[in-house]
Order: sequence, then C-alpha cells, then structure tokens
Amino acid sequence: MLPAVPASPLSRRGLLRAAAVGAAVAASAPATHTAAAAGTDDAIGALLPKWRALILGSGFDPAAEPFVSRLAALGDTARALRAAMVRRDGSLWPDLPYADPAPDTDPESYTYSGNLHLSYVRLRTLAEAHAQPGTGLTGDGVLRDDILAGLDHLHAQAYHAGQARYGNWYSWQIGVPQALLDIDVLLHEHLGADRVAQHCAAVDHFVPDSAVAQYTGTSTGANRVDLCRVLALRGAVGASAAKLALARDALSPVFPYVTSGDGLYADGSFIQHSHIPYAGSYGSVMLGGLSLLFALLEGSAWEVRDGNRQIVFDSVEKAYAPFLFNGLAMDAVSGRAVSRGAKAADSGVRQDDQLRGQSILAGIALLAQSASTAERDRWYGMVKGWLARQYYSPALTRPGLPVAALARLAEVAGSDAAATAEPVGHRLFPGMDRAVHRGDGWAACLSMASRRISYYENGNGENLRGWHSGSGMLYWWGDDFANGQYSDDFWATVDPHRLPGTTASRKPLADAEGGAWGAARPDVRWVGGSTDGTYASVGQYLKGLSSTLLAKKSWFLLDDTVVCLGAGIHARDGHGVESVVENRNLGAGGVHAFTVDGRTQPGTLGWSASLGGARWAHLAGHAGYVFPGGAPVSLKALRQARTGAWSDINRGASSDPVTRRYLSLWFDHGPDPTWDTYSYLLMPGASAARTAARSADPDWLTVLANTGDQQGVRVPSRGFTGVNFWNPGSVGDLTVGTPASVTVREEPRTATVCVSGPLRDGAAVDLTWDRPVSAVVSLDPAVQVVSTGAALTLRVSPGTRGAVHTAVVRVA
Repeated sequence: MLPAVPASPLSRRGLLRAAAVGAAVAASAPATHTAAAAGTDDAIGALLPKWRALILGSGFDPAAEPFVSRLAALGDTARALRAAMVRRDGSLWPDLPYADPAPDTDPESYTYSGNLHLSYVRLRTLAEAHAQPGTGLTGDGVLRDDILAGLDHLHAQAYHAGQARYGNWYSWQIGVPQALLDIDVLLHEHLGADRVAQHCAAVDHFVPDSAVAQYTGTSTGANRVDLCRVLALRGAVGASAAKLALARDALSPVFPYVTSGDGLYADGSFIQHSHIPYAGSYGSVMLGGLSLLFALLEGSAWEVRDGNRQIVFDSVEKAYAPFLFNGLAMDAVSGRAVSRGAKAADSGVRQDDQLRGQSILAGIALLAQSASTAERDRWYGMVKGWLARQYYSPALTRPGLPVAALARLAEVAGSDAAATAEPVGHRLFPGMDRAVHRGDGWAACLSMASRRISYYENGNGENLRGWHSGSGMLYWWGDDFANGQYSDDFWATVDPHRLPGTTASRKPLADAEGGAWGAARPDVRWVGGSTDGTYASVGQYLKGLSSTLLAKKSWFLLDDTVVCLGAGIHARDGHGVESVVENRNLGAGGVHAFTVDGRTQPGTLGWSASLGGARWAHLAGHAGYVFPGGAPVSLKALRQARTGAWSDINRGASSDPVTRRYLSLWFDHGPDPTWDTYSYLLMPGASAARTAARSADPDWLTVLANTGDQQGVRVPSRGFTGVNFWNPGSVGDLTVGTPASVTVREEPRTATVCVSGPLRDGAAVDLTWDRPVSAVVSLDPAVQVVSTGAALTLRVSPGTRGAVHTAVVRVA
C-alpha cells in the first residue's frame, strides 16, 4: 500500500496570500493583502471561469443538435463510469490498477502509470458531466461527492508530494496534472482549502519549475506546451502569479523555427521525438495547447506578447493546412498515433485520421480568436470548407469531439465565412522527408526516410508493424470518394509488408523492429526533390529496414497523374522483394470492378493473376493505372479479405477481430533481385475510358532514364521535364555535375528551372540545360547565371536544408 499524505497545515487564506505574491516575497508577505496583492488575486481568480468556458465550450444551445445528443451521451458515459468505480487499494476502477508492483524495474510500469492517468481522465469525464448542461447529471450532489472521494483516494494512494514516480514520465508530468487541474477548475467551489493545497503540492512535486528550465529532452515542442499548460493552471488554481509568469515565459522557446530536433521548421515541417514527422498528432497537441493558453491569458497581466508567436499563426497555413484534406489529417505525419484506430473502451470513439483532423480544425478555430482579422477570416473559410467536405465522417454528426471543440466548429460552420476550396499544387517538406501533392479533386502524400527521419515510430507498445511506412508509401485520397481509405481499419488489416507505393522485402521482421522512438533510420542522404509549386520531381534512395534491400525510387507529380519509377532494386536476404502499385482498402464488403485492358476480372475473393503484358488497369471508384510499354510478367494482382485486430499492432488496443477486403497490385521482383526496375502511372479518380486513352497515347510520356544513376521523364503536353540525378550525368537536355533534383516547366515564352541538392552537403550544383535561352527573367539569390544563348548554364548553391531554388528564363 502506498503511503498516505498528511493534510497541509496551510489555511486557504495563507495559501492564496503566499502564492499570489510569488516565491520571491512569500516569506515577507504581510498578514493582510495589500491592494496590489488583492488586485492580483482578483486577476488570477478571473482566469478560473475563463478556463472553465474554454474546456466546456460556450455560446451553444444544449437543447439543440448536435449538442443535445452529445451531452446525453456524456451523461450515459458518466453513469457507467460512476457505477463501475470502486475505491480499493491500488485502483479506483478494477480494470485500471495503478499500484506498480516493482517500481523502476518492471517493464510494465508504463501500464500502471498509464492506468493512473486514465483514472484521472475518467474522473474528469465525471466532472464534465457534472458541469455541462443537459447531461442528466448537471449539478448532481451525489456525483460531486463521488468525484471528490475519488480525488482523495487517488491523492492518498498515488499522486501526492511524497510519491516517487514510476513508468512513463508523461503520466506524472502532463497526463495526470492536466486532468486533475481541469477537475479542480470545474469543482473549485467544492474543493476546500486543504484539497487545493494538497493538489498544488502534488503538481509542484511532479512538475517543478525546473521542468521548463532547459529546452531539451522531454521539455520541447508539444511536450513543452503541455508542461506550460500545467504550470498555468497550477497558477490559476493555486493563485500563484509566479507560476503564471513562468508558464508564459517558458513558452518562448517553442516559437522560433528550428533547424534540427523538435519544433517547427521554416519549410513547414514539424518534428517531435527528434526524428518523427508529427503535425497530425503532437503538432495538433501543440496547436491546441497554444490556442488555449493564448485565449486564457489574453488581456491579463500574463498575456503572451512574444513577437515570435506569429510563427505559430503562420504555421496554420504552412505546417497544418497542407496535411489536411477534406478535414482529415494525413497519417504520414501522425507517427505511432495511426495504431490507435480501435474504439476507445470508455467513449466508443475511434481515434482515426478523421478525428485527428477535426481536433486540428477546432484548434485553428480557437487560435483564430487570438489572430489578426485577416487571418481569422482566411482560417474560418478554410475550416468551413473542410467541414463541408468531411464526406466519410462529418465532425458535426460523429461522436468523439469534446463539446467545447464541437461548439467551436459549429460556430465556424454557422458563420458567414465563404467556404474555401481545396487548393491545387505541390508542397515539399525537406525537413521531414514528406511531400504533399494536390491535383483537381485528389491529393497525395509521400512518406520517406533518411538519416534525419525514421522509417516509422513505435513506442509504449504502439505501431509495432509500421516498418515500411517510410519506404516510399504513397497515400492518396479522392475529392468525394476514398476519404475513409485509411480510417476504415486499414492499419489493423493491411499486409504490413505491402503498403501502397513502397518497395519492401518480404523478410520477416519482429514487432518493433529497429528500436523504439524513431531509432530506425537508414544510412542515406538523397531524399528530397524539386518543385515549382505546381508539379514536382521527388526521389528516395531506399535502404530496407533490417535488410540488404537497395532501391532508387522517383515520383513525378502532375495535375492528374503520378509517374512512378523504380530502379537499382537489389537484395541478398534470400527473401522476395515487392514494389507495391496499389493496396486498396475496399471496406468490409466492397467488390469494385477491376478491369485490365478493357476486360473485367473476377470479383471473387482469392482471385489472383499475373498481369504480364497489361497496358492499363482500372479499379472502379478509385483510380486508373498505366504501364508504359506493357507490364512485365512480374506484375501481380490479388483480391483478398484480411482479418486482423488492433491489438496486433497496439498492445493496449482492442483484440476484437476485424476484416476488410483489399485489391492489391504489385511488381514481384522475386528473391534476391539484381538491379531490377519498374514503371507505372497512377491516375487518381480517372475513369476506365480516360485510363485507356492515356495508355494508347505514346507521345504523352517519355521515360528519359530509369537507372540507378538517373531517373527522369518528359511530358510534352504539360511542358514538364523532371530528373532525379542520383549521380552526375546527362539526361535528355539536362546535365549536372553533382547529385541533384531538377524540374523544368516550359511555357510558350518562358521556362522555370527548379533545382535542389537533396544530399544537403552544400555542394554547388552546376546545371546545363541544352536549350536556347535569350534572357533571365528572375532568379533567387542562390542561383548564379553562368551563361545564356545556345544553352543555359547555372550554378546553384543549395545550402544544407534541401531547399528548392529557381530561375525563370526567356526561351528563344
């Protein structure tokens, strides 16, 4: 049994007086408040109802939908939780034992500390049901007493100033105190001075000021914002101006752009855990936490006035919006959170890309209240458009979002803002080895890995088989179709060796292969690309996870097509290697006609075929696929039903089996391939007729090179030439003396030449374009014109960040 904690000897008046004037003058504080101290107390006291409104929501009608049913569901959940609550040694709920049997030695300590966190989260749910209108438990005195008894039980047994922490640091420094302090705000008038003092002492013990003394370790990025939220609420609940000032000031290191490690990058990347692209999960937490703190402190003596906070406002359109499509948050920037797709036991809510996206939308809506009028108007239009296009799982009708977030989104949906359409164009994120492309009515995202960025992240028993998600996975979604592709139990049922777009070995891998927290990173540098903002050339030098697999992969992204090339595919592990054209989730009972060269293939499960010689294929309701010159005999197809459980990839998830049907299409390179290749075109949303027409047009595409030295294509109708130079050389009209990515877009009188150095070694790129050029229209500072005339010669100084540099020239 854990030791009990004695009651604090401080009276409520003494506690508030000492906290209000801060630690520096606490010892000399007078017995009565000065006017200044009283004013400070009043200012701090005003923060409590403000936070209450922020976490409960405001301005909504609890008797109208979508709130009436959401509030009723909250009440039902709270009743079930209260009925199951039993105060026993080591637990408050029987299914959540938190007393660690072997502190600091038992690997399952994470489970026990996590259960303590969840126990407080359940109490917070009860407190919200008590505070919200329309739950059937609003103001219920018996429920209030049960919550207070639960708080006292957890405090006496686990979360108090005399307790040594065990398991996951997050539970003690962020998870528990955030839930506890929210409860303290919601029930503040019922707590009494002793409870307030005890809770503050516990938070101070686990989250001392030193937790934010250095911007390092677990105190960076989203984690730092979470810690500052704890400190700010500790200051509000315990009436400490010093804690509030510390929380405000400790936010400042979060704002500036970083060039390595955790945080926001100038190119729009967001990294957490040093090597993981995380805008969709930790980034969402950071955005939501900052929007809450900005709103809470605005207009007070502790308002966040750091000029660098503008970087946070800029991130809405630079770092978050690019990874939102029809309101969903792309899995490629959500780390191990993709393995949380099972419905939560307490709420029945599925933690999928739809819900992650909706949380970001709610964060943007709240941040808009602290932004400029122009920013607010733009963001409202963006959010309103995303809400209108959430075809698969609309935010205003699906369960999951807290009432406060729902209220913010309902306000935007009902505003007079004009809904903004999805943009078209390309965004490259060299800071996190990601690329996002948007055509008319579709979007795609590329997920890659390098020395800088991990193949995947696992940790805490989550995302155990995400091995190949950084091996060139090509996600894509349609405008009003296929928005649930990855939401619908994809990660629990997909073959983890056959992720779409990837080249991967079939070599068996252990769960969590490569190590936890992003430890698995390939020893490669050439990952990146070049773009003019509309079209792009992107490449990845791939080394397989825990295998001898090598490959060079390129994607050339146009308005209606992604041209995909692979070369240098080589392995010596004794296992088969595959390059996956498609692995489409057709749902629980989907059939979707599959046509090859105009002939409909069988729709029966278990159907498989070799498609050697095929020129094109079409999957009804999804996309067309073209194989230049005819597919090799290695092209295979398969219809199958796959059954899995979320517990297969997430040890804390449901073990209930789920089944989904898939149509898979891949190049089978066989065991130990030697410098093999592939080529195909992906046409999202294309009809069978348009796919057939593209295949029948020999002039639409010219593959200029597809070797381990260079990969490049020309598409005359788009004025597009793209080449990824893995090594120096000449391809078509282009010659470089250094590894580079080059994209050229030709207009009737001008051409835009785009160059990057994906090796990021700072070496100058000397480029010759063998085309007559009469003049230079514009160029960025990193580009030097060596000569024009019969040919164009440029010298580009690309730096070490993978940035793209451009020159616009007049062609003769």
